[in-house]
Amino acid sequence: MDSQNLTREGLLLPDTGEPGFGVYVHWPFCAAKCPYCDFNSHVRHQPVDQERFAAAFLKEMASMRAISGPKTVTSIFLGGGTPSLMKPETVAAVLDGISRYWNVPDGIEITMEANPSSVEAERFRGYRSAGVNRVSMGVQALNNRDLKFLGRLHDVAEALKAIKLAREIFPRMSFDLIYARPNQTVEEWERELKEAIAYAVDHLSLYQLTIEEGTPFYGLHKAGKLIVPDGDQSALLYEATQEITDREGIPAYEVSNHARPGAESRHNLTYWRYGDYAGIGPGAHGRLTHGPKKLATSTERKPENWLELVERNGHGMVEQEMLGFEEQADELLLMGLRLKEGIDLVRWQQLSGREPDPKREQLLLEHGFIERLGNSRLRCTPAGMLILDSVVADLAY
Repeated sequence: MDSQNLTREGLLLPDTGEPGFGVYVHWPFCAAKCPYCDFNSHVRHQPVDQERFAAAFLKEMASMRAISGPKTVTSIFLGGGTPSLMKPETVAAVLDGISRYWNVPDGIEITMEANPSSVEAERFRGYRSAGVNRVSMGVQALNNRDLKFLGRLHDVAEALKAIKLAREIFPRMSFDLIYARPNQTVEEWERELKEAIAYAVDHLSLYQLTIEEGTPFYGLHKAGKLIVPDGDQSALLYEATQEITDREGIPAYEVSNHARPGAESRHNLTYWRYGDYAGIGPGAHGRLTHGPKKLATSTERKPENWLELVERNGHGMVEQEMLGFEEQADELLLMGLRLKEGIDLVRWQQLSGREPDPKREQLLLEHGFIERLGNSRLRCTPAGMLILDSVVADLAY
């Protein structure tokens, strides 16, 4: 579906370049736990009381609205877990609740994560009727061997069927792939990536496999039973990713996210541009401006404990931290340098109260890791993106 159609149907407002205000709702349940996943996701073998959880989401929204004050929402994201395990009625109740507490204009991006194994045409149409206009699917691989290795419940045929359905029903669609898998060659990844681009509409999220502590993969890796590509091979895979997506017109606008111009994820841009967002649900994080400071919120991770807290206290927040200017400046740097557009230097200087250290900046410039865009913006180069953490640490000092 092309951008002309989207504009004509009035389904998505254009990106203003501003950070915006997002609402994130976390559905914490999955049909199975993937061995690489360290997200707050939980498997339950008894049916989840969706009506009770929906009521709790709305109750926590009321508490977040009391903190945020009146806001105009620029994006909504239903993440997880596996939100496509929710009934369409649950999704509709959640979206109606957001509209009750904040101003939600027509045409904002409303994204829902989905797994191909939990996709049904009828359910997808129900989500669309509820207001979802963008779906993001966890495909992760386009060969059955690696899907099995990654612990996915779907095969390639199911993934392609889900992609086809999503393209037919939603104005916008994205899907994820994980690369730098064990024994993966650059040539294999190039073939798979070209195939993925042929199926994609306008957005792809391409993540390198990382071994996270506390996951089954971590134990296997530590025991020497799971070998992932080393730094040099990972760099080659990353460079091939950038080259192919650039050539195919779906370049990176963030370290791991690629889109045709105008199809960038508005919600994720809110995070990376360091905007405000309300985090609703078990294990959700938020950032809400409170006068000159910013309130960082996080909620109880275990779903049942969160539910009890909300029903008792009106919210499931277990941490609230007021971030000062220096902390905000560090977060702005950490998030903003992930973007191809880089950071607004004036905003960073206003928060940090200082200029970038001239010697450190000059060294990074000379090595080709960063570049200035006029006097107002600073960004990482492709080489800098490969050592992003080091660049951030040098500039933050």
